[in-house]
Amino acid sequence: MSRALYRPVLLFAGQELVIAMRSRWTQIFAVTFAALALAVAVSGYVLSGGHGVQDFARTAASLIQMVLLLVPATALFLGVLALAPERGATELVYAQPVPRSAVLVGKALGLTAALAAAQAIGFGAAGVVVFARAGGEGVIGYLILVAASMVLTAVFVSLAAFIAAASPGRRARSLAVAMVAWFLAVVLYDVAALGAASVLPSRTASRLLIISVLLNPVDAVRTGALLATQGTTAFGAASLAFFRFTGGTVGAALLLALSLVVWLVGPMAAAARRLERCDL
Repeated sequence: MSRALYRPVLLFAGQELVIAMRSRWTQIFAVTFAALALAVAVSGYVLSGGHGVQDFARTAASLIQMVLLLVPATALFLGVLALAPERGATELVYAQPVPRSAVLVGKALGLTAALAAAQAIGFGAAGVVVFARAGGEGVIGYLILVAASMVLTAVFVSLAAFIAAASPGRRARSLAVAMVAWFLAVVLYDVAALGAASVLPSRTASRLLIISVLLNPVDAVRTGALLATQGTTAFGAASLAFFRFTGGTVGAALLLALSLVVWLVGPMAAAARRLERCDL
């Protein structure tokens, strides 16, 4: 990126970071995320009849599903609110002598940083409690989950940018599309993949499920986080099948990373191209 683009991207990123951190929605997300993370850490043994605070490994495993549900929804919702072009103020911003793509990327970076900071508060609060009560065993897996949550945030902010740019000036419509996208990616996609696999021969079904993991950013994050923290025990025999299909742990890591990079860069590039061509 040239210096002429680098500076405006940083300028708009800093501006959006301040706006997002002051937003009531971001503050509500930070408090809610922290409360849920603490609740999971403290009450994790309840269902098994125990008591006390879980260690880092159990806390990370318990938090994964919460991250996969809450983070994409928040990133899409706040992303559309922040990035949807509107008449008036947005016209003034995009009239500045800088590329619209630089404005979009900067605002997306600032929002991603704000949401990452909000999550860091929750993960940090839960981590302090876990460390004080259960020690530091399994902390690496917990940090991997934190990193996975940040990546998932960036991916869905990028997707929000694409949704917002696809319908400029129609924020309500963009919000509706964002919620449909969340439902498809987080809920319906897995149901459809399992339904299709159930009517196919075993070998074909296994390949279909593995490919479906690589095509969905939510599944890619879930699979990568669980394999990184629990190894082949994460999915039992399915873990071994996944490693055989991808050529081992290195191949699995590269394919999962490639999937997330495509989901991160692709929607943002399409959104930037759309903004450059549309009439605001």
